[in-house]
Amino acid sequence: MGRLATALSRLRAALGTVSYPLVLPSAEEAKRVGSALLAQLDDYLIPRLARLDAPMLVVVGGSTGAGKSTLVNSLVQEPVTTAGVLRPTTRSPVLVAHPENLGWFEQPHLLPGLIRTVKSSNDPNSLQVVGARGIGPGLALLDAPDVDSVVDHNRKLAAQLLAAADLWLFVTTAARYADAVPWELLKTARLRGTVIALVLDRVPLDAAAEIAAHLGEMLTEHDLGNAPLFVLPESELDSRGLLPAPVIQPIQQWFAQLSADPAARDAVVRQTLNGALAALAPAVEGLAEAAEDQTSTAQALDERVSTAYQTAKRTVRDGLQDGRLLRGEVLARWQAFVGTGEFARSLESRVGQLRDKLVAAVTGRPAASRSLQVALESQLVTLMRGVATDAAEQAYASWHAHPAGDALLDDDLRIASASLPERADRMVREWQLWVLDLVRRETGDKRAVARGAAFAVNGAGLAVMIAVFTATAFIPTGLEVAVGAGTTVAAQKVLEAVFGDQAIRSLATRARTQLIAQFDELLDTEAARFTDRTAAVRREAEPGTLLRHAAAEVESARKDIALTGSGS
Repeated sequence: MGRLATALSRLRAALGTVSYPLVLPSAEEAKRVGSALLAQLDDYLIPRLARLDAPMLVVVGGSTGAGKSTLVNSLVQEPVTTAGVLRPTTRSPVLVAHPENLGWFEQPHLLPGLIRTVKSSNDPNSLQVVGARGIGPGLALLDAPDVDSVVDHNRKLAAQLLAAADLWLFVTTAARYADAVPWELLKTARLRGTVIALVLDRVPLDAAAEIAAHLGEMLTEHDLGNAPLFVLPESELDSRGLLPAPVIQPIQQWFAQLSADPAARDAVVRQTLNGALAALAPAVEGLAEAAEDQTSTAQALDERVSTAYQTAKRTVRDGLQDGRLLRGEVLARWQAFVGTGEFARSLESRVGQLRDKLVAAVTGRPAASRSLQVALESQLVTLMRGVATDAAEQAYASWHAHPAGDALLDDDLRIASASLPERADRMVREWQLWVLDLVRRETGDKRAVARGAAFAVNGAGLAVMIAVFTATAFIPTGLEVAVGAGTTVAAQKVLEAVFGDQAIRSLATRARTQLIAQFDELLDTEAARFTDRTAAVRREAEPGTLLRHAAAEVESARKDIALTGSGS
């Protein structure tokens, strides 16, 4: 028993960790089944396995107005539960046990989620426990809410109580026995292995044989042909609201025999417990498949977001490579900083002679330096905002086309986040400071820069930033010369004059790598606005495998202990 108890606890833990947050066809059913399994584990399987010798619980359930409460009162020969005059009734369920068995039911062993009370209550979350000597020791009757109640909570509570039954006494009437809802529950109980007995109430004497025969045929069709069937004719109730003794006597005798025969009760308990345990594996398999639907759908949604933002990252790289950022304001500010296009062209042939003049130029234009820095910031932030907006629109559209994704969306995701401009500004400024610090470290021993102090470092740093805006790392091409009328060549000569050819290539590459990394980080943060919404699914590592493994442990342990005398 210990191995099975441990396996059930592990299964319960596994069920508690798996959720179904995405809107999928399998999700609602999985939530319902998962909740029902958790309730059955807590309400019945775990406590019943711990005490196989505890009193047998008979849950009296059935359709609205079937006479369940009247039947319970008649069986114990006293009005312990109030029949509902108005429908739907919302009172708490009533459990009736022999006084010597009250201790077991007064404690929250079975059905621990229901609050015990000794008085009738309108709170459906309470369980009224009543002692009555009219029911024999070893048995308890629980008057459950209507299985077809118009009140949702009543229906759910009825199903919960039936799942906690060692034996389900199903009560129906001559007018209602063919209703669909009760038969669905009977089917569920059969598949679960619950022992079932039936009461056909209020049967006209002249139609008793015909109705009983038809009900018997239906029971056989539903593989319930061996279930005991009691037929109660239409009868006048006595002054206490009880059925006449001759009418109720067959059921009373049946229960009296169960009460007097511990072995018979034990067989019922073991049959129901074994059936409920055997039904876990197929139910959990459905949950595992639903959980895998969640995982695969979350991955598919995340891939759509990833595609959108990978496109944005490629656009950033293209923007840093194709020279588009060297146009407009950046071009004008750069030319103002280093001189005219004629000056830039003169650098190509007279670098050695102009080195000192060049250093003086980049160290003596603080206003132009600041203007160029601002222009660079503006271009990079504009690029960032554009690609982030495009990516958000693409990701939003791709999720909108999927029912599960659409359910996760809100209008804020249609565009880039409101904080993006501020974060992009900060990112670009941090990158510029990083570049200047890089230049400062790399040129610490260069006397030319040292003579120019801060302005020299700033000028060289700005030239490195301009270098990042091209893909060719200063390998002369027609495109490179065409962009900005020699701007790139000017940047190259400025940097070569201070650092030398090889150093300039290294600085530009490192600065570009750092900028791309910061762009990627910012875009990843934007993408997380979407993927955070699938995080609950992604946190569950292989949920289907977890559930199947837990259920397999339970099934293996069930077969080992052979509750019903066999391993099946």
